[in-house]
Amino acid sequence: MAELTQLTLTQALDGLRHKKFSATELTQAHLDTIATRNPTLNAYITLNAEGALAAANAADTTPGDGKLLHGIPLGIKDLFCTKGLRSTAASKMLENFIPPYESQVTQNLLDHGAIFLGKLNLDEFAMGSANITSAYGVVKSPLKGNNDNELCRVPGGSSGGSAAALAAHLCLGATGTDTGGSIRQPAAFCGVVGLKPTYGRCSRWGIVAFASSLDQAGPMARTVEDTAILMQAMAGYDAKDSTSVNVPVPDYRATLSRGVRGLKIGIPKEYQMDGMAPEIVAAWQRGEQVLREAGAEIIPVSLPHTQYALACYYIIAPAEASSNLARYDGVRYGLRVPADNLNDMYSFTRAAGFGEEVQSRILIGTYILSSGYYDAYYKKAQQVRALIARDFTEAFQKVDVLLTPTAPSEAFRLGEKQDDPITMYLNDVFTVPASLAGVPALSVPFGLSPNGLPLGLQVIGRGFDEQTVLAVGKVLESTNV
Repeated sequence: MAELTQLTLTQALDGLRHKKFSATELTQAHLDTIATRNPTLNAYITLNAEGALAAANAADTTPGDGKLLHGIPLGIKDLFCTKGLRSTAASKMLENFIPPYESQVTQNLLDHGAIFLGKLNLDEFAMGSANITSAYGVVKSPLKGNNDNELCRVPGGSSGGSAAALAAHLCLGATGTDTGGSIRQPAAFCGVVGLKPTYGRCSRWGIVAFASSLDQAGPMARTVEDTAILMQAMAGYDAKDSTSVNVPVPDYRATLSRGVRGLKIGIPKEYQMDGMAPEIVAAWQRGEQVLREAGAEIIPVSLPHTQYALACYYIIAPAEASSNLARYDGVRYGLRVPADNLNDMYSFTRAAGFGEEVQSRILIGTYILSSGYYDAYYKKAQQVRALIARDFTEAFQKVDVLLTPTAPSEAFRLGEKQDDPITMYLNDVFTVPASLAGVPALSVPFGLSPNGLPLGLQVIGRGFDEQTVLAVGKVLESTNV
């Protein structure tokens, strides 16, 4: 039944509906593929084989009326708390943490009949762009370049486990989280689809926090239609999350076929940066042409504060991380390293529990928030963030969506940028602005590099207008070669 893993989520739903196969067969096929491929890729941290098969058996014996994902096996990024199933955030700090509760997003998926195959690897506490900072080992992309003799490419990060699992057919869909590009960049690197919803569209309750004003859960899948179905199931108001917005959730799948005729597509000039790989520029120009030929109007726009976005992000995100991660002190939950006094216990626990990248960001964030520097750095960054958000608001008075590259290059090799944090952070140069503004953004595979690796284009939309973003992405997907 290995061929079942080659189906899209939409095709699997159709097959289950017409009883071409059972949920148990579908789930077992994925578990078999995981057993074969995961030891090399390291996409999963924790498997849920027994629980998944039990859930699949239940799906086979109960009706799935009204459930969007009845019988569909998914992978869950290990930043989401899953009741009774280990949730580590890819950190030694939470190595043995088994939540007594379910995150709201995963509960929504369970309510729609989804089956959880296991917990997917990520950069520790979602801090990274290559999935190399996990305490449980690096994740390898299942894709090879033309000149690669072995699997040696990063899958992107922090949702690298999700992207790699999808590209390797280890699940039919996956959850991700996006703080500055952590859904979209790995989606581009692995040739899958990833959507960062509007901030507040999906509940953050039960997701291990990195930077609270930026974190947003979102779906990842192999097609735009699959992504729309997952988005429909994940989204919704949650009174337990003070940042959740109480607005209706559209039928995303129903609006996919609207096309782009009559839409205005903005091309921000600030994203045309010196030193961009020529294949990225060519893909972007081809994307413009595809949308123009499909009936859209292409309009140049300006987002003048884009140049400050990365600097702004790398002040706000570490500051909020420093605050959020202060709770891991060895007292209430997680790792505890015994010591002779309380201060030493704090120090020893945090030194042993946090990896180098997490410690670095905590130190930067603590410095930013310290007396005498808060106004100079954090307050100023928040003011710049407001200007960046205003740029998007003004642009969307002229256009319906923006089209940009997702990442400045193809997937790079493991270890290639590991010793240069600035170069690593530049991977988020095209994704961070939309995160700071809180608007939805979608990465769609669009062409291959000369080395045979996937490239991605990004569609950015107005707040709570994911349906238009997905519809534009569907047109790009239909012409992807």
